[in-house]
Amino acid sequence: MRLFSRTPSTLEITVQSARALQLDGATLIDVREAHEWAQGRATGARHIPLGKLPGQAMNLPAGAPVLVICASGGRSRSAASFLRDQGFNAKSVSGGTTAWSRANLPMTK
Repeated sequence: MRLFSRTPSTLEITVQSARALQLDGATLIDVREAHEWAQGRATGARHIPLGKLPGQAMNLPAGAPVLVICASGGRSRSAASFLRDQGFNAKSVSGGTTAWSRANLPMTK
């Protein structure tokens, strides 16, 4: 019997699914800090550090999917949960930019 599962929660999405949704018009938000963002990011991501998200959430498109990414998934899960509480269709990208890069998805420096 497994007590812990690695299956993504309903708040999470795989990097492959996130990229497909991004190409279909979903907004990808990177909630990492500026120094992390400068080291490289998922191509097409919009930078809103986690601490600034509450003040900038109203600038996100209502009704369209919002995907949130960080380095490994912890901050993005918190951000996605916050955005869902605000009425957004938000999901966290499981594994973050680490998984994005490992999947050979496009990155920008």
